Amino acid sequence: MGQQVQDGFTDLYGTAPEGVWSAPGRVNLIGEHTDYNDGFVMPFALPHTATAAVSRRTDGVLRLHSADVEGGVVELRLDDLVPGTDKNWTAYPAGVVWALREAGHAVTGADVHLTSTVPAGAGLSSSAALEVVIALALNDLYELGLQRWQLARLCQRAENVYVGAPTGIMDQTASACCEDGHALFLDTRDLSQKQIPFDLAAEGMRLLVVDTQVKHSHSEGEYGKRRAGCEKGAALLGVDALRDVPYADLDAALARLGDEEEVVRLVRHVVTEDERVERVVRLLESGDTRAIGPVLVEGHASLRDDFRISCPELDLVVDTALASGALGARMTGGGFGGSAIVLADVTDVDTITKAVEEAFATAGFKAPRVFEAVPSPGARRVS
Repeated sequence: MGQQVQDGFTDLYGTAPEGVWSAPGRVNLIGEHTDYNDGFVMPFALPHTATAAVSRRTDGVLRLHSADVEGGVVELRLDDLVPGTDKNWTAYPAGVVWALREAGHAVTGADVHLTSTVPAGAGLSSSAALEVVIALALNDLYELGLQRWQLARLCQRAENVYVGAPTGIMDQTASACCEDGHALFLDTRDLSQKQIPFDLAAEGMRLLVVDTQVKHSHSEGEYGKRRAGCEKGAALLGVDALRDVPYADLDAALARLGDEEEVVRLVRHVVTEDERVERVVRLLESGDTRAIGPVLVEGHASLRDDFRISCPELDLVVDTALASGALGARMTGGGFGGSAIVLADVTDVDTITKAVEEAFATAGFKAPRVFEAVPSPGARRVS
């Protein structure tokens, strides 16, 4: 992929790039909609990546081209970059350049050619991969000296402010910081990280991603409503964030919310989900990987019934997989479509995959895309 992108850059711009970088998409094992509540998450990087060939410019011009999008090179002036004005894919890389410059970093332009194998709209953070690969390339080329977590923060700012999607910090941190063969236990309040070994193959298990092919868009309101509801819950309970509601005190906290039925549901999901992340960490560290299966199922029920962000396709994946012998399954990502994950013994993978595909056909749904999720390295320079 690196050579292909390098050659594409040379064909486009008439000279070889200064380097090639890649950044992965991610799957979140557990910890959904906790990141913007200062809570815990546990993603790992996918082998699917955004790959970018990049060179510096000194004239205040940003030229962007994607091998995956129809059309030629898009040319932007850095001084003209304004949040909310770009509704195309170019908003993600341009937003990163804007965020770097807003933070005082002397980026004077770039030529970019990129491609991505991260499925778009599947809840696997294709946008974060796009942001992080640009941030890492510019950090290296301009010798900015930023740490990975700092790059993740700037990429989140690009997505929140420039693109206008109210996402938390998990996706960008996962893309920037994950390690091969590990899941990343991340405290989104202080950004402390712990790499947790997660080698399913060694234990005879697999984690499948089932992309339902139902596309979602975070910036279209429902995600923002959930976030606002969580913030309302924290305010009513007198805490900085729902992270501060102890799991042991959940019932008392919910009682204090009275008849705020929607807020009660949102608070219950976030507080129990943080506890589920901590439980999965303990199970993995103790070597009891199989036991995380039921925790994944609990997480799906909470997302479906309390947070109400599942959809018929996601529920069908989970129900069918469990009925076909899966150890656990849940929706992953922002919701309203996207993907589900399925934990299974290697001997059951084919049976489960076939059952899910048949269930979708019977229901008249678009055929799902099923692939194995292998914990992979985070963002890196390729050449």
